[in-house]
Amino acid sequence: MTHLPQTPGPIGIFDSGYGGLTILHGIRQVLPEYDYLYLGDNARAPYGPRSFDVVYEFTRQAVLKLFEMGCHLVILGCNTASAKALRSIQQNDLPQWDGGRRVLGVIRPTAEVIGSLTKKRHIGILATEGTIKSRSYELEIHKLYPDIQVTGVACPFWVPLVEYHEADSPGADYFVKKRIDEVMRKDPEIDALVLGCTHYPLLMPKIVKYLPAGVRIVPQGEYVADSLSRYLQRHTDLDERCSRGASVRYLTTENPDTFKLQAQTFLHEEVEVEHIEF
Repeated sequence: MTHLPQTPGPIGIFDSGYGGLTILHGIRQVLPEYDYLYLGDNARAPYGPRSFDVVYEFTRQAVLKLFEMGCHLVILGCNTASAKALRSIQQNDLPQWDGGRRVLGVIRPTAEVIGSLTKKRHIGILATEGTIKSRSYELEIHKLYPDIQVTGVACPFWVPLVEYHEADSPGADYFVKKRIDEVMRKDPEIDALVLGCTHYPLLMPKIVKYLPAGVRIVPQGEYVADSLSRYLQRHTDLDERCSRGASVRYLTTENPDTFKLQAQTFLHEEVEVEHIEF
């Protein structure tokens, strides 16, 4: 049994990089009173192309670090980590570490609401290669809505477009249009498109530009936030172990100055960042 702090602590948000900042932003809009601890494993990003075993081990290290720093609840604000590591951590690691702590992902909350967002029962998923290959969205959606047809397409260049500040460039149009055309060609009946990577909302102007009329875009931030709010209402014992000081602390395994620069792209505000090692 790992000895972990038992006093109330912040809600942990983990991502392999910067995209989880969009999840953090959405959660803070709904639950501003809580303390948050954001950890970006930027030195080892991206996770998308990595194997299941590697993503699991990296995510496991990060979650344990957040627990050691006082978190009782950790949100994997990363679709790849949610797809490749969440279930193993929940089933194998939590019982050994501390049965009272929780780790949640970003895929289930989106799956829960998708049934109310599609009339034709045909949806598309745009995500990283790792998330698409895992079929996690398809599996979660079919648990709840077996009648919905799910079509996924990997978008390998979308994350670099955001992180290299090319999201607004003319060159981004080619890559965005290509993947939207591909998913709509695979299933022209799609009427809801899930952005299954936390970076993708920063490409929203381009996505809107090339998406056919009548197709609804489903970003994750607001749905994850609403789901978390309901979760804490149901689990009052866990809620009491989440401290409330309206603070946010940012940690990165990379250079803090680099993180600060990227964070402005996602949050539109300056943040203080600390370097951390596992």
